[in-house]
Amino acid sequence: MTTYKLSDVISPAFTDSHHAVKSGDINELVEKGGRGGAKSSYISVEVILLLLKHPECHAVVMRKVGNTLRPSVYAQICWAIASLGLSARFKCTVSPMECTYIPTGQKIMFFGLDDPGKLKSIKVPFGYIGVGWFEELDQFDGPEQVRNVEQSIFRGGPFSFCFKSFNPPAMARNWANRYVLEAKPGKLVHHSTYLTTPPEWLGPRFVADAEHLKETNPTGYRHEYMGEVVGSGTAVFENLRIDAIPENQIAQYDRIMSGVDWGWYPDPWAWNRAYYDAARKTLYLFDELTRNRTSNRDTAELLLKRIPADEMVIADSAEPKSVSDYCDYGIRCRGVKKGPGSVEYRMKWLQSLDAIVIDPQRCPATVKEFTEYEYERDDKTGEVLPGYPDAANHHIDAVSYGTFPIWRRRGQ
Repeated sequence: MTTYKLSDVISPAFTDSHHAVKSGDINELVEKGGRGGAKSSYISVEVILLLLKHPECHAVVMRKVGNTLRPSVYAQICWAIASLGLSARFKCTVSPMECTYIPTGQKIMFFGLDDPGKLKSIKVPFGYIGVGWFEELDQFDGPEQVRNVEQSIFRGGPFSFCFKSFNPPAMARNWANRYVLEAKPGKLVHHSTYLTTPPEWLGPRFVADAEHLKETNPTGYRHEYMGEVVGSGTAVFENLRIDAIPENQIAQYDRIMSGVDWGWYPDPWAWNRAYYDAARKTLYLFDELTRNRTSNRDTAELLLKRIPADEMVIADSAEPKSVSDYCDYGIRCRGVKKGPGSVEYRMKWLQSLDAIVIDPQRCPATVKEFTEYEYERDDKTGEVLPGYPDAANHHIDAVSYGTFPIWRRRGQ
């Protein structure tokens, strides 16, 4: 049997992913990115390695549509088998579509979710299904469909691992893009592009085509080759950075700002904390709370446990009674000063910043609002309408109220 170095078949971009899988520190790996990022090549190798490590389990590889399996994931798994020097040890057939590891009888099975009944009737000759791979994750119907499949296949065994791979769709509101931002124990998200792949693996034509698109259509290049969520040209905030903000960095913040947008139901009460780095024109959002049907007293108690006694909370002045309630409950609270054009000004100030950094684990609802906030279009003409939509913007408002002392000075 010919042996191969893993470095010959796994791109250096996936070193950390491979170590995380091998160590058992994670049980789910989400690989996203642009064209040529070698995501599928890497995962196909990892599926084989996991089966060799766990001889009692089998694997299931899935795409949304069954007739796309043979030229994509099936071919990819066959490539991985050959690249690892294991061709003589596997029997690969297309009817049924599966690859069997001859020494143990372990199977890699392939299914399309356009026929979900087949998944429900999976039978394995021994052991259990321990490895799953959802290729082109965004093409599935949504998180509930994927969750149902996971619940069906991962039963009865001590080990399980799930791979999910896709090229991010342009729109932030796509469910797969949202899923990437969700914190989940045991889950690792990794991003790769053609720039992280050895160029000799791609060939000069691929690289030349990518560079040509970069020059002629920068937005298309960012989406297709860099795997960025670029929207449809109507995103209000194009200066977002969704990054973890370390605790030691937060500890150094002075002049922290808090903002509240009042709500009950269906509009929620929303609160955020922020820090503004004036030298870098960067706003950091690192804390949030969201509540429905919660009284002023109860939300005040939440804040009293969350912030120091001297921290000022600036709230929507449209509810002076609520502002007064907060003061009575021991919170330093005042209403934001509004006037003609104030909405437009505070929004333009947020848009003018070099960066708005939002911690996705600490502020998931804030990330969702900022990334999905878009200008409205005319239903008939498709033209972008002026003004800012007054919907799904409660944390956006809370942030703008809390930063009032900053943008008010800029306005003066």
